[in-house]
Amino acid sequence: MRILALGGAGAMGAAAVRAAIALPGVKELVVADRDFAAASRLVAELGCAPVDVTARRIDVTDAGRLDDVLAGADVVLNTVGPYYRFGPAVLAAAIRAGTHYLDLCDDWEPTVRMLELDGAARRSGVTAVLGMGASPGISNLLAALAAGRLDTVHDVYTAWPVDVPDTGEELTGPDGRPGAAAVHWMEQISGTVAVVERGEAVRRPPLRPVALALPGGRGGTGYTVGHPESVTLHRSLAPGGNAACLMVVTRGTVAFLDGLRRDLDRGRLDNESAAALLADPPLGRALAAGARAARLRGPGTLPPFFAAATGLRDGRPLTVLARPAEDPPRLLADMARATGIPLALGLAQLLDGTARRPGVHPPESVIDARRFFRDLEPYSPGVVVEEGSATRPLARPRAHRRRAQGRW
Repeated sequence: MRILALGGAGAMGAAAVRAAIALPGVKELVVADRDFAAASRLVAELGCAPVDVTARRIDVTDAGRLDDVLAGADVVLNTVGPYYRFGPAVLAAAIRAGTHYLDLCDDWEPTVRMLELDGAARRSGVTAVLGMGASPGISNLLAALAAGRLDTVHDVYTAWPVDVPDTGEELTGPDGRPGAAAVHWMEQISGTVAVVERGEAVRRPPLRPVALALPGGRGGTGYTVGHPESVTLHRSLAPGGNAACLMVVTRGTVAFLDGLRRDLDRGRLDNESAAALLADPPLGRALAAGARAARLRGPGTLPPFFAAATGLRDGRPLTVLARPAEDPPRLLADMARATGIPLALGLAQLLDGTARRPGVHPPESVIDARRFFRDLEPYSPGVVVEEGSATRPLARPRAHRRRAQGRW
């Protein structure tokens, strides 16, 4: 098959390309990027690849050219972000072209809009898999493993690390401007975000503390963030209680983020200016955050990356924790590879038909989780699934002061 890697010269796209060229079924791969020079350098680096790799210049905002380049591809890997700007338009173009689609979408609002294209994808025979990265992606499949141990699912939480441990993720690009990941992060800590409460889809302010008690004596507090897991796990696992995506984050960092959130919500900052302050914190903001941090709860002994579910099995309460065997996971030390490699492994299941099902899907609906984690073992060895009796809900969110409820 001919694979089109949109944004393939970027850090995450390049990681996916390097993993994808070795997959059975890939006959040709086109690295398509707005930065043609960078795409050409990557192609030169892959000169000994077992498949034909070429470079092509493409700006996804040029709808006509995007349609043309998609028409010649069997599958597109879309790593062009932020997805709240570009995701729905690129997916719609892929559906028009009849091109199968995978992406790394980590924004919950465009995830909702893209899931609404399910009918169009089915009519075109297109399989689209959204959020096939680390979080979402690996996190969704960990949640599927945890929920699979239960007869009835009550609560589901996924969590990813911000600075526990310090992943060393760059917040600025080579030009010194805030990177797409940092800008995305500001979008997801402001306004309201999708969560599930009592089995219902609602919107709440982000950065709400959620205290967790997990198997193995682990416990601590995570903080809610806007991410697609709440949207898709609500649909796929139908938890009767609560569901949210959490950050495992130190008290100082969450206090600093909360200061940015307040100014974002008041219109004093936009996503780009907030991301710049995060990358280079002014002394005054840092001191104010330090004072607020003393009143917050920390991550305790929570794993840095995990999914946890609570519910019933054989009529008895049970909590299930699924996490990488490495603590901290080695793969998370390089976020480009942590997202790009899962995307390529998702592509492998689409190519051989395992995940080939027309429609728009989250990973947990079409990706074989057990096979995925076997395929991931060369990069992140093993997954641990632990069980513990549950005599109370998995989490007791602290009451929020201002109401912001609504449907997605």
